Amino acid sequence: MQSASDRHEYPAHWEADVVLRDGGTARIRPITVDDADRLVSFYEQVSDESKYYRFFAPYPRLSAKDVHRFTHHDFVDRVGLAATVGGEFIATVRYDRIGEDGMPASAPADEAEVAFLVQDAHQGRGVASALLEHIGAVARERGIRRFAAEVLPANVKMIKVFTDAGYTQKRSFEDGVVRLEFDLEPTDRSLAVQYAREQRAESRSVQRLLAPGSVAVIGVGRAPGGVGRSVLANIRDYGYDGPLYAVNKAFPEEQKEVDGTPAHRSVRDIDGPVDLAVVAVPAEHVPEAVAECGAHGVQGLVVLSAGYAESGPEGRERQRELVRHARAYGMRIIGPNAFGIINTSPDVRLNASLAPETPRPGRIGLFAQSGAIGIALLSRLHRRGGGVTGVTGVSTFVSSGNRADVSGNDVLQYWYDDPDTDVVLMYLESIGNPRKFTRLARRTAAAKPLVVVQGAGSAPQGHAVRATRLPHATVSALLRQAGVIRVDTITELVDTGLLLARQPLPTGPRVAILGNSESLGLLTYDACVAEGLKPTPPLDLTTAAAPEDFHAALAHALADDACDAVIVTAIPAVGQGSVGDAALAEALRSAAEQVPGKPVLVVHVELGGLAQALSAATSTAPQAAAGPPTIRADHPFRALDRLQAAPAPGRPPAPETSDRLIPAYPAAERAVRALADVVEYAQWRREAAEPGKVPEYENIDEKGAAALVDGLLTRGQGLTLGTDETCELLGKYGIEVHRALPAPTADAATEAARALGYPVALKATAPHLRHRADLGGVRLDLADEEQLRRAYAELTELFGPPDELRPVVQGMAPRGVDTVIRAVIDPAAGAVLSFGLAGAASQLLGDTAHRLIPVTDREATTLVRSIRTAPLLFGWRGSTPVDTPALEELLLRVSRLVDDHPEVVAVTLEPVVVAPRGLSVLGASVRLAPPPARDDLGPRTLPTY
Repeated sequence: MQSASDRHEYPAHWEADVVLRDGGTARIRPITVDDADRLVSFYEQVSDESKYYRFFAPYPRLSAKDVHRFTHHDFVDRVGLAATVGGEFIATVRYDRIGEDGMPASAPADEAEVAFLVQDAHQGRGVASALLEHIGAVARERGIRRFAAEVLPANVKMIKVFTDAGYTQKRSFEDGVVRLEFDLEPTDRSLAVQYAREQRAESRSVQRLLAPGSVAVIGVGRAPGGVGRSVLANIRDYGYDGPLYAVNKAFPEEQKEVDGTPAHRSVRDIDGPVDLAVVAVPAEHVPEAVAECGAHGVQGLVVLSAGYAESGPEGRERQRELVRHARAYGMRIIGPNAFGIINTSPDVRLNASLAPETPRPGRIGLFAQSGAIGIALLSRLHRRGGGVTGVTGVSTFVSSGNRADVSGNDVLQYWYDDPDTDVVLMYLESIGNPRKFTRLARRTAAAKPLVVVQGAGSAPQGHAVRATRLPHATVSALLRQAGVIRVDTITELVDTGLLLARQPLPTGPRVAILGNSESLGLLTYDACVAEGLKPTPPLDLTTAAAPEDFHAALAHALADDACDAVIVTAIPAVGQGSVGDAALAEALRSAAEQVPGKPVLVVHVELGGLAQALSAATSTAPQAAAGPPTIRADHPFRALDRLQAAPAPGRPPAPETSDRLIPAYPAAERAVRALADVVEYAQWRREAAEPGKVPEYENIDEKGAAALVDGLLTRGQGLTLGTDETCELLGKYGIEVHRALPAPTADAATEAARALGYPVALKATAPHLRHRADLGGVRLDLADEEQLRRAYAELTELFGPPDELRPVVQGMAPRGVDTVIRAVIDPAAGAVLSFGLAGAASQLLGDTAHRLIPVTDREATTLVRSIRTAPLLFGWRGSTPVDTPALEELLLRVSRLVDDHPEVVAVTLEPVVVAPRGLSVLGASVRLAPPPARDDLGPRTLPTY
């Protein structure tokens, strides 16, 4: 709440860019005294009917008094927001705080009247819904908890805006007016509505870029060569059949075309609409091009031009201005410094990129921030697209460059419900909004596989990302929790993607191995064991195996209920033609069709002399036969990867040829690694169908904890609690901490021991000795005063005086396994719960598991079991299993504490000794601070960099 002295300061943080329902953008900002002319102009363009709905009477024009009232706000009790496009108002919303009598009031009154007015030309674009989210957030910030609105019954559209928002509301009818009252506190339903609207809007904004009705390339050179001329040629040659224009202000007046494409000096000279502009001019000329595009009504831009944030601070400011300029006209941007976009759909056929090879049409969505990586991925998919029984290609490709506007999150929104995309592959050098990405990834992965390579280093120069304190390994673990298939290299990205695009998901980790090479089969077996799969001993068909032998063995393996997937290993013969290759492909395909629910992979090796034949090979597979092939046993076969014949000029390559394509891998390790990733993902899909729940506990005092936190925070903005305060707060959530009494002298130690009862432990809590039992700073099972005094003397003799040691006495807890539980709130990723075993070995190996808060009961169970040292909890080498249900409950209680009270920014329980029955929390620390802002709970906004 603002004080009296700053009530009239302009709240710049309320400014935001939003994506509307149709994919266009608008800017939302507070209305000020400088907006009088804009307001009058806006009102003149509103129909008489809309004015009547707003004022309940004919109201043809605003009086001077009206204009003054609607432009003068204190930004506390009276607030007005406007949605603008091109700097002009397209909609307004305002609230006025009222008291119980319905008259104007100030705080502590917590109700306000709200009213909207949307220009008729922009109704139906979701403008009012976006404004409601933003005015609601502003009102909550100013202490308003409830809105009231009076609407005429005939104003069905506005009633729907309120009722569809998802807030808890009351509705009444009096004096011919519908009165709606609704609380502004976000609910599960209001958040679900907001996320659904966000998805539709952002998906539509990307669709407008990937499937334009018309395209202009700005910066087409007058001579052959150059970026603009190359992109124009790629668009034309790939078969795009919508209106295409070449633009260059240096074209002579008399020049009417370039290579058969209509030529213009400016976008404004084009007679028809332009949906997409590909900008390939030097950075200093981009602003002029953007202004011309905005004035012409272009919907989106792909900016290939470099010289922006990747070039330093001056370029970063140029990039910010580019985004501001484009969004002011309602346009979204891919880039700058982008490599381009591709859409292989037969209805679109758009290759607005610099790709040196034309990708095959297929069902893989591909995203890369880097142009170089984009080239590598497209090239590998082009080479690897040929499988044993057909080819696999790309549905859409996006290279975002500096991703100043459109990011991986936006494209993920598009692919989520894109019927032409079955698998998503992403190379992410940075993640600008990890919290949102994990939310979108979890939803997408539940419907279609998402494979990600995540850069491990710092963000590239051109990328602005939110600071995170989480290690790279932790972020990777959180991505896997969200269902992301996390791989390390682009080779693994392609390997895994091809398997997912071609084969069904396995139902378990059991793998059958068969082939004509015993050594290759054993190598595959060892790789399966190393990846945690459960292989059966390889079936060696011997080098004399014919295609029908492969068919019979594969059909038998697939029919076995104890098999979830099959890996076929094959070595080719030398010196023969391609007949054996085709026969083997048909044998495997026909066998796989008999049991279509299990994945099949092929591992093959290439012998010398076959490389030239392989590079020249075309598709020679015969038509499908009704039964197993009857090819002579002495027919050899070549390497199984085959490239499809080159496409006809001016048209994209042929699309995928089969629904059941069998991927082939040149090395056993690569095939097995891809299969292991897919097995893990399939398990996640099954578990995601029943995600578990956040349990309720009767002995949690949420209100008491809130009061305690509020009282403690009055001491300062950041506060590490003392021992007593830590124990009190944790106790509100049913977490009991074993008391540890200070022992500054030997006499104080014996007095503490008498108060606690023997046996006791004596511990040094100095920072360099805390939780380091391996250094000798702990003495356990001290049964009497004599042993305690002797231990006290030993510690002070070894490590120094008591004021350096900070010794404490603590009652002995039952023996068990020492563990560590931590929770932190990261400004980028959100609240994270971590678990591992205590000790230097676990820290050295990084053996810690992580989950996003709130944690469900199912997630707590998997968290305990996901560390590599988990067997120590379950009776490893004959030891007694410990009480893991009690451990899981403790994890859930910590998760609830942090989720209920975001002011609790850090919790550490160390050590937590888990015994065969029960557990003991021997050390705890809690830190309080104002929580980081959660943009996922606020109104929809586009990121600003």
